[in-house]
Formats: sequence, structure tokens, C-alpha cells
Amino acid sequence: MTTTTDEVPRSPVQTRGLAAGLDWAMASHARAVLLMLAVCVLAFLPGFFQIPPVDRDEARFAQATKQMVESGDYIDIRFQDEVRYKKPVGIYWMQAVAVKAGEALGVPKARTTIWLYRIPSLIGAIGAVLLTYWAALAFVARRTALLAALMMATSILLGVEARLAKTDAMLLLTCVAAMGAMARIYMSVRRHPERLISWHNPAIMWTALAAGVLIKGPLILMFVGLTALTLSIADRSARWIKHLRPLAGFAWLIVLVLPWFIAIVAKSGDDFFMKAVGDDMLSKITSGQEAHGAPPGLYLLLFWVTFWPGAILAGLAAPTIWKARREPGARFLLAWVIPSWIVFELVMTKLPHYVLPLYPAIAILLAGIVEGGALYNKRWLTRGTVGWFLFPLVIAIAVPVGFFMLRGDLGLIAWPFAAAALIFGLFAWWLYDVDGPERAVLRGMAASVFIAITVYALAFPMLPQVFPSALVAENVRNSGCASPQLASTFAYQEPSLVFLSGTETRFTDGGGAAEFLNGGACRFALVDKGSERSFVQRADSVGLRYTLSQRIDGFNISNGKAFAMAVFRTAAP
Repeated sequence: MTTTTDEVPRSPVQTRGLAAGLDWAMASHARAVLLMLAVCVLAFLPGFFQIPPVDRDEARFAQATKQMVESGDYIDIRFQDEVRYKKPVGIYWMQAVAVKAGEALGVPKARTTIWLYRIPSLIGAIGAVLLTYWAALAFVARRTALLAALMMATSILLGVEARLAKTDAMLLLTCVAAMGAMARIYMSVRRHPERLISWHNPAIMWTALAAGVLIKGPLILMFVGLTALTLSIADRSARWIKHLRPLAGFAWLIVLVLPWFIAIVAKSGDDFFMKAVGDDMLSKITSGQEAHGAPPGLYLLLFWVTFWPGAILAGLAAPTIWKARREPGARFLLAWVIPSWIVFELVMTKLPHYVLPLYPAIAILLAGIVEGGALYNKRWLTRGTVGWFLFPLVIAIAVPVGFFMLRGDLGLIAWPFAAAALIFGLFAWWLYDVDGPERAVLRGMAASVFIAITVYALAFPMLPQVFPSALVAENVRNSGCASPQLASTFAYQEPSLVFLSGTETRFTDGGGAAEFLNGGACRFALVDKGSERSFVQRADSVGLRYTLSQRIDGFNISNGKAFAMAVFRTAAP
């Protein structure tokens, strides 16, 4: 790991193609920021506005925020009549600000416009990319820092989180801010032990920790705590920790987070901590919550997809990274990654996004090895760079197959973009030995952008069958009723249906759906095939006059099952 800020001059041959963008950005930090923003726009915006609410987490967060806006209660967190105390209030406040701003700007039906709720995630993802660059500058030169940031911008997992209205992209921003500030303190102490550390980096770190706690609870404290503990053990000294200003910093953290915790305890008693700590955090440690249990090693397997295209370099760089483990920069980054990764592998509940806050450290390590020219060039390892080609190949095959299965056509509009991703992936792999890893990973990044356009901007919006709630809501919305009401049988209880159709949406059985329709005009019932018989029997017994509004066949991506239901409505008198 290099720590110099001097840039390596590039020959004319080296400045052709995608690498020329890096050369242009090296002139100033402002240019580097412009390049990062441009890549973030290309990587994150495709599909951002078009994709309907995604079940289940995104829709739950958005609906809880919508209820805050509807009720004006910005302390309590609820999903319909149930309390939702799994996470603190931070992300809901951010989403509520975005929705209120949308209403002020005249966005039509702002409260059910899902992209407004996604704005904090988009800001979090872009901010995390910029902060990865900032954090990397504590260890490496500008070009290397920029390459690390671009790895984050084009990674598959961050691209997903940037488009979902939930906590993880914004949590990543706070984590990178906190770890970047701590890195600057640690590296400064290692280089100049006698120099007094100013307050601004500790202030950044503790403020970011407070924001992270308000967004997702104490998880962010684990990253910082395990890193500090590992470094102290490896250095055989914990004296550097005093420069973090732990007493004053922790007091500042308490000042920032305590008001809301006092407010929620005053409203809920001990229910918040029982649900947040007992039902959510501890249950994830001891059991596979919500059927997400998996054995250790899952995150290592998922890494090769979720951090693609940067992950392709990991196998090549690992030996060199391990050799550099005693250097201060590499030691800090490894302390950031390894202890927390082990914890996540041991915890029973596993979801791909849990390890996202560790990816910036991996990106900086990989970029440092790439720009240092010290990749481990064993032939059997370099063959692994075929992953730059195989992943786009899978997408290029999956898109037409998916369209054929769900729509009966080949999705010819989306396939050219998948083909472009395939070409960039092919050249990244094929020319790796010709012009080096930097150009190869840049081509992989270009492939990632085309994959984003293919999947998010074209494939998903053109497959409405995978978003049944949007189809139901559109049918009800176009019914001509001023205030329609909806009930659904228990076979389909997705949060997106509540978000799009109204907080008062009910869930019942077939007979209950008939009784609901019998309660007044402008009522709709979503009934699955298994419940239709009981629905009809109860409707006949109460003398209900009803009509079939629509039959919807699709695919519920939240449980991986086919969707076949009918929308009934009360008949006109």
C-alpha cells in the first residue's frame, strides 16, 4: 500500500480509452468528483424512477414513512396498526423530508411515488462513493483513491441498494465517514506520534457514528470497535485511541441520539428496546430470521457477485495484500474488514447487504495493489478473470429467457445493452494480459453500467408481472372511484399493496373479502384461486352483487411463487 500523493506519469499509450478518464480526473479533486458523480449517475439512475415498490423491506420502510407523513407523528414508527421498532427513526425522517419536498414541488401523488422515498438511498450511495475516495486518500495516491471509489460505484450490491428505499446505502455513507476519519487519525499517529491531532476528524467520526446509530442502531459501533481493538492488538498498543477523543466523542454521540430515544421510550415504554434488541438483533444472531439462515461461508461466495466487477481482482491481489499486512495502511484496512466479516459469517441470519460497509476497505486494498503493479500473476489465477465475461454472459442469457417465460417475447429492446456489457466483459478478460489490470477493471465497470441499464431501466419496467401490487393498484386507481378501498385474501399480503392502495388496506379470507365488498360502494377485493370458492359462497349468502374487474397472473419475487388472483368489485346499483 502506497501512501504518497504523487501521481505516476502515464505514457501516451496508457492514456487511450477508458483510462484517459482517470488521467483527466487527476488534474484536481474537483475533476475527480465530477468523474465520480458522472459514473454514479450512469450506474444508479437507470430504473430508479421506473421500478415499482419492491417487496418486502423497501415497501415496509416506505409505508411506515407514509404513515408518519399522514399522521404527523414523527416519533412513533408503525406499519398499519403494528409498531415497527426493528430500526431507529433516522431513515424514516430522511424519507419523510424527501416526500414533503416532493409535495412542495408539485410531484403528483407524492405519497405513493416510490422514487421519492428512494432519494435518501441515492444520496447515501453517491455520498459513500465520494467518501470512499476521501477515505482512500489517507492511504494511497489520488488515482488509486479514484479507482477504489469507481469500484464501489459500479459494484452490483451498491447499485441495488441505491435503488431501494431502506437503510443500507445511508448506513454505508456513515460507516465510510466514520472509518475514513478514524483512518486519518490512526495514520497521522503512526507517521507523527508527537503531533497533536486536531478536533475535526474526531468530530466527523463521532457525528457519523451518531447518524449511523439513528439509522440502524448500534451496528456501526461494531465496525469501529472491532477495528480499533484489532489494531491495538496488532500494534501491541492502544495509546492511539486517546486521539479519537473517546470521552468527549461518546458524550457528543449521546447528545445527538438521546432525544429521540427518550421520546420513543416515553411513547412506547420498553417495547422499542424489546423489539429492536430482542426480536430483531439478538434473534438474528441465534437463528435464521425470516428464513434467511445460512451456514458460514455464504458471504465469501456472494462476494464474487455482489462486488463484481472489482471482485475479479481479489484472488489475484490476495497474496500481495497478505504480504503487506504489517504496513500501517494495509493493517488498518484489514482490521476494518476481517473481524467484522468473521462476525457476519458466524451470525445465523445472513443477507447480502450486511457486509456492504466492509466493501470500501476491500476496494481501497484492491486499487492499491492494481496501481502498485504488484498483482500476483500466476497463470491459474489470471484465468479467473474470465468472471468479467461470464457475469455479463449470464445476464445476456437471462434477459431474453425471462422475457420469453413471462411475456412471450424476446425482449429485443433490452438485449443490445446486455450485448454491450458482454463485449466489455469479453475485452476485460481477453485483454487482461495485454494491457494490464487497470484497463481490465475499467472495462468491467463499463460492463456493469450496461448491465444496470439492461436490468433496471429495461427488463424490470417491461415485466409488470413481477410487480403484482402495481397492477392491482393501477386497476383500482382507474376504476373511476374517488376513494376506493381494497381488501386482499391472506395469500397475498405484500407491503407494497398497502403502500400503493392505502394504509386501510385489509387482509382477510375469502368469506371476509365478500363481506368487505358488501360494506359499501367503491370497494375491491383481491382474491386468490384457493379462496374464490369461499368468496362466492359467502357473496351468494349475503346477496352481494359484484363484478370481475381483472384477473392478474404474475410472479411474486418476494417469495418466488407464481401469482394468480382476481380483482372483484361491488357492482353498480
